[in-house]
Amino acid sequence: MAKVNEAAAMEIDDPNSNISDQISPKFSINVLQLLKSSQMQHGLRHGDYTRYRRYCTARLRRLYKSLKFTHGRGKYTRKAISESTVTEVRFLHVVLYMAERAWSHAMEKRQLPDGPNARQRIYLIGRLRKAVKWADLFSHLCSVKGDSRTSLEAEAYASYMKGNLLFEQDRNWDTALRNFKSARSVYEELGKYGDVENQVLCRERVEELEPSIRYCLHKIGGSNLQASELLQIGEMEGPASDLFKSKLEAAMAEARSQQAASLTEFHWLGNRFPITNAKTRVAILKAQELEKDLHGPLADSLSAEKRLVTFDKVFTAYHEARSCIRSDLASAGSAENVKDDLNGLDKAVSAVLGQRTIERNQLLVSIAKSKLTRRRDDKNEKVTKPEELVRLYDLLLQNTADLSDLVSSGRDRKPEEVTFAEECELKSLAFRAERCFYLARSYSLAGKRSEAYALYCRARSLAENALWKFQAHSKTDQLSIFNRVMIKELKTLYDECRSYSCIEHATGIIEEVKAPENLSKKISTISLTGADKKVEKYLLEKLDLYEPAISESNVKAVPRIEPFPPAFQSIPRNPIVLDLAYNAIDFPSIENRMKKDKKGFISRLWG
Repeated sequence: MAKVNEAAAMEIDDPNSNISDQISPKFSINVLQLLKSSQMQHGLRHGDYTRYRRYCTARLRRLYKSLKFTHGRGKYTRKAISESTVTEVRFLHVVLYMAERAWSHAMEKRQLPDGPNARQRIYLIGRLRKAVKWADLFSHLCSVKGDSRTSLEAEAYASYMKGNLLFEQDRNWDTALRNFKSARSVYEELGKYGDVENQVLCRERVEELEPSIRYCLHKIGGSNLQASELLQIGEMEGPASDLFKSKLEAAMAEARSQQAASLTEFHWLGNRFPITNAKTRVAILKAQELEKDLHGPLADSLSAEKRLVTFDKVFTAYHEARSCIRSDLASAGSAENVKDDLNGLDKAVSAVLGQRTIERNQLLVSIAKSKLTRRRDDKNEKVTKPEELVRLYDLLLQNTADLSDLVSSGRDRKPEEVTFAEECELKSLAFRAERCFYLARSYSLAGKRSEAYALYCRARSLAENALWKFQAHSKTDQLSIFNRVMIKELKTLYDECRSYSCIEHATGIIEEVKAPENLSKKISTISLTGADKKVEKYLLEKLDLYEPAISESNVKAVPRIEPFPPAFQSIPRNPIVLDLAYNAIDFPSIENRMKKDKKGFISRLWG
């Protein structure tokens, strides 16, 4: 048998053999599907490249052992994989996982918290070169030993690895672009054929390659992409776009550091505060760029989830700026002028952070209101309860009070600060009216009509008072967009409070009128045995049947396990004895048997 295999291998290696194509087996590997399943199952679903690298190492060890392709027991002797070595498909797996291990090791260095230093970057580029080397070998072996589809996928994989290397080196952008486009064209063609799963994987890989292609075009100068557009491209997920994200973050940080040189002052409510720390400038500039997405012309096109994510990034940037300012305050020493400027800057940044917190909570309120009257849909989305809106308005009241206290804390206040504090008070009035309204709705759902009616009336008076103050404020000041929106919402709230209070009043009267009738019905249906009630059998009565005792999750019904409280049952008790003969008995006189009292001499005289 060994001789036959040896002869077959000699025929395969012979270049002059005319029947080599008939004897040589053509191996088939679905490269993209194999890599995607391995990556998702072993760490890359959460961006854990260390775990994936360890999996590649363990996988290679198992392949070497099963193929008996070890590199010596004592002294290490490297065995090369050539065309003659590949006698089964697992040899191709060895080359593929060698490339994956080198690539994942490079990405692990790229994902370090503070970024790779100069020494680590040299090592990172070396690992990417190693990955390109193994990917080229894999492509060459698949072109000889694999079928046409496997060869095409291996070629796309090698092009992708070459593009990653050039992308990391920050040079030869045209060559990197050519490699990425080559890989994209292959996956576009492969996505037209095969089963549905393969088509979906190919389309996903094409989408993952798109950001890298656009960034290469941007670096070459063939695209007029702005920084915000690059950030939107970087929001795409997938292992293929992780290198692009890290590169984009480094580029944006470098651009911000260059722009921060021109940011020397922070303007807030007519005040100007100098910024001397470079880290503070970069953090504030990053927050201001993100705020343009929230308040710019394209803000309405953003979904609520994306706006919440942007708010989180804004908070992170401002918190970083505040920490830099406070560290400068700690090291300022006795310089009073510097301390005053830093305290003013800290106050301004904290006030802007408070404003953004109020805006974020208002966004959460709008999301909750949209789900308040919505029924449970196909996605089993949680429906908002009025209590949740009450909690959100509590947060808004607290945020507004904190912001008002912060603005009013100075001694020499400018007119802008006084106006801002008045606006905070007006917002607080509106939020109180809204909170009272949703508190009334929660009582209404609980069936407490009198409490709900009183709260609706209170909410209407609060809304009327807030509306009057907003209108008075708009006469003295220019009517802003926010004031227009609040006036419109308060008018709607006033009308709703009036209608709901009438409904609660009428419902309460109806329930009070029907209360005796309902009570008499309930009393008339009382039975000791409950035999007249047509009740379905409970669980304890049908233990021999496999039927659920608890209804479906979307049906509000009591679980039919055992009736509680238990029904009345007739029980035997001791008989009641009535002694009727007692009154008819004529008892004999016993006076002669009774003891008589003895009287003395004196008592007999007066007796």
